[in-house]
Amino acid sequence: MGQFVHLHIHSEFSLLDGANRIKDLPVRAKELGMDAIAITDHGVMYGAIDFYKACKKEGIKPIIGCEVYVAPRSRFDKEPGIDNKYNHLILLAKNNQGYQNLSKLVSLGFIDGYYYKPRIDLEILEQYSEGLICLSACLAGSVNQALLNGENEKAEEIALWHKKVFGEDYYIEIQNNGIKEQVLANQKLVALARKLDIPLAATNDAHYLKREDAYNHEVLLCIQTGKRMSDEDRMKFETEELYVKSPEEMINYFKAFPDAIENTVKIAEKCNVEFEFGHTILPNYQVPEGFETHYDFLEKLCFDGMKKRYGENIPKEYLERAEYELGVIKKMGYVDYYLIVWDYINYAKTHNIPVGPGRGSGAGSILAYSIEITDIDPMKYNLLFERFLNPERISMPDFDVDFSDEQRQEIIDYVSNKYGKTHVSQIITFGTLAAKNAIRNVGRALDISLAETDKIAKMIPNELHITIQKAIDQNIELRNLYENDERIKKLLDVSMALEGMPKNTSTHACRSCYNKRPSRYICSFICKRWPKCNSIYNDNT
Repeated sequence: MGQFVHLHIHSEFSLLDGANRIKDLPVRAKELGMDAIAITDHGVMYGAIDFYKACKKEGIKPIIGCEVYVAPRSRFDKEPGIDNKYNHLILLAKNNQGYQNLSKLVSLGFIDGYYYKPRIDLEILEQYSEGLICLSACLAGSVNQALLNGENEKAEEIALWHKKVFGEDYYIEIQNNGIKEQVLANQKLVALARKLDIPLAATNDAHYLKREDAYNHEVLLCIQTGKRMSDEDRMKFETEELYVKSPEEMINYFKAFPDAIENTVKIAEKCNVEFEFGHTILPNYQVPEGFETHYDFLEKLCFDGMKKRYGENIPKEYLERAEYELGVIKKMGYVDYYLIVWDYINYAKTHNIPVGPGRGSGAGSILAYSIEITDIDPMKYNLLFERFLNPERISMPDFDVDFSDEQRQEIIDYVSNKYGKTHVSQIITFGTLAAKNAIRNVGRALDISLAETDKIAKMIPNELHITIQKAIDQNIELRNLYENDERIKKLLDVSMALEGMPKNTSTHACRSCYNKRPSRYICSFICKRWPKCNSIYNDNT
């Protein structure tokens, strides 16, 4: 492990607050000679899986964490003026148990504690503290706030409570961020840590990658708050220090407290979360009595369905195709998957809920057609089963199923009631600052008129996956403006810096996911996207 490790980092998934793109963080860590780096987004873990994969790709150790919001009283209390204020706290997962507990805390913050922000409280923090490392956080942390308010005894009480819960895994966090209050806070924090025998940890609360990115981050904050850069009362950090600093910069600033630097390495060494990919776990479909195995029931459904679809004299070619598909499905372990999908589609069709004929590669399965998951005959249209399932390419099946908007909830309720609410979740979707959207938002923040901003945005072609840079290369008029008008150049440069960042979340229109294991949710419609799921940890392990 290197000389220093960043333990307090906000990625793009601290929506419209963090400007660190996940793909850039491990690359920058590697450039700076660091062996590990953490992700600690505000109240969420949206980026955990992508961050893990990006770090592994670069040979950097990923540390999975979160800067949670802590309710001043109970997470259930939602009284204006009191409970819309909250404190920050950094939690890092030491191991997979810690990751599961962190997932649980974050989920409960949304389910029970959401009030302006997803909040946890001390009750569940203590309950799910196993496997977690705790840092006292930034100036918004409860220890910091007590010290800055002159409430030294209260600060001690708070610190001792956390020390009791987390033991040697509780650290007093000191920062180098250029904020004047932080200088005073650091002095008091160090004194408190020495008095209570609590170790120190140095962080930098990095919201952007490099110092020169500070301006773009200010614009991002304006987009978040609906302000303009010219507004005197806009939210701003009054510093350009919230970037991913080099170990040398951090060591130099904290040379009076070398233990605070050394402890970041010790913490990184303690954190060893490992994810497994490609191992699918599905809920159990309860087959009717009289069938020894799930496969026997699926086989019965298949051949009964073929008679219904093709009549009593089923062509030999069709039977061979069905037997082949059944063999592949059994070999790949997707019998339950077929049964679950058949189950809720069958429910829809027997309860007068409109359901589509099936889209995508799943329409290539004669088994799916036979049991009425799809209504397109793959034999008639020469559709290939191998595009859907192929033993040479291990991946979850992907049935695209459409239900009536008006009755979709009935299907979700059915699945929830049958397989258990803790095994069902809807998938999150992210709105992003796409090319035109980025230009319009940045233009507003920079006080460029709506008419002028709209004119520039309309120069971006209506093309899938178009980028601003690609549009500049393609459009001579736009390129001339970029090269000859400083205002437009600034607009487009900032827009390109922020382009593609997630800006808001919503619930996907129709997709639900299921799983039987606490740390992972497998989506039966788009299972390959499960890490994006805003999932709920399940206690029933």
